[in-house]
Amino acid sequence: MEKLRVGIIMGGLSSEKEVSLNSGRNVYDNMDKDRYEPIPLFMDERGRFWILPWQLVSQNTTVDIVENLEKKARHIPYDDLSREIDFAFIALHGKYGDDGCIQGLLELLRIPYTGSGVLASALGMDKHMQQQILSAAGVATPRSVLIVEEEWRKDSAAAAKGLIKNFGIPLVTKPSREGSSIGVTIVRDSSMLEEAVESALVWDRSVLAEEFLEGTEFSCIVLEEDGLPRVLGVTEIHPQSAFYTYDDKYMPGRCSKFTPPKTIPPAVVERIRREVLKAYSALGFRSYGRIDGFVLNDGRVLVTDPNSSSGMAPSSFFFEQAAEAEMLPSMIISELIEISRTIHGRKKGPL
Repeated sequence: MEKLRVGIIMGGLSSEKEVSLNSGRNVYDNMDKDRYEPIPLFMDERGRFWILPWQLVSQNTTVDIVENLEKKARHIPYDDLSREIDFAFIALHGKYGDDGCIQGLLELLRIPYTGSGVLASALGMDKHMQQQILSAAGVATPRSVLIVEEEWRKDSAAAAKGLIKNFGIPLVTKPSREGSSIGVTIVRDSSMLEEAVESALVWDRSVLAEEFLEGTEFSCIVLEEDGLPRVLGVTEIHPQSAFYTYDDKYMPGRCSKFTPPKTIPPAVVERIRREVLKAYSALGFRSYGRIDGFVLNDGRVLVTDPNSSSGMAPSSFFFEQAAEAEMLPSMIISELIEISRTIHGRKKGPL
């Protein structure tokens, strides 16, 4: 029987392209080569696809790859992609990868893929819109206010005063649509607020200001089987920094993670599982997802960051929770591919 040709899409146009490359490389390394033919597909800064030879996949950075694309890789126009792959494993992160853009392209090309469809992926990236939907579904989220750039420019002093009155100090600012904690600031002094908003506006045209949360962070991978989502595991997070920063997420030794949780009581873990499944369904996620949140010091469970995809690095929550469920990396990758193929085989119109 012919192997399924799986295009592993990595790189991309976002601030998270290095994270994406690491995810894609790890998926390639761990894919079951007896069942699938993995094809490394690199998306460059212009959104073009290139099929990479192994020696380029194994390079350390996207810069290394980009410098060698013309000489060592093969450019694939969008229209030709369906001739090269049967299925797309999306290892892109951030804008144009997690937000519905690549999903829309694959829908038009009639290529099935991992993860959620266009709308759910867009909601997974837009922090303001996802909070509106989750709140309407009865899922607790942080108190927040959206700051639109035009309004901020009109009178930043008045806007800053209003935020402090609403949330007090400390408070948190972050870009509305960005990942990996990029552009996030904990504002611990009112004099920091204007700079914090400006640093978030570098990444988007709107900023989310949120209440500061005190408690324990958690993350859950949700995997869908036969149309029913289940929580693969719950991981308790203790970052080295004041919050779960980019460095804490991706630099070795910067964060302590416990799967199953070490200090969160079992009864609270069960509440986390229930809230996570409610969030997954409310946002319309499919195939799989990662739902992050907080157990506050007063015992409340808040969902803070639902993601329609997950990092796929060796130390990621995805593989850590799979290991707790006694699944090797190759097993969970295969399961995700087959779950996604089943979902796409049953859809009517776009996912």
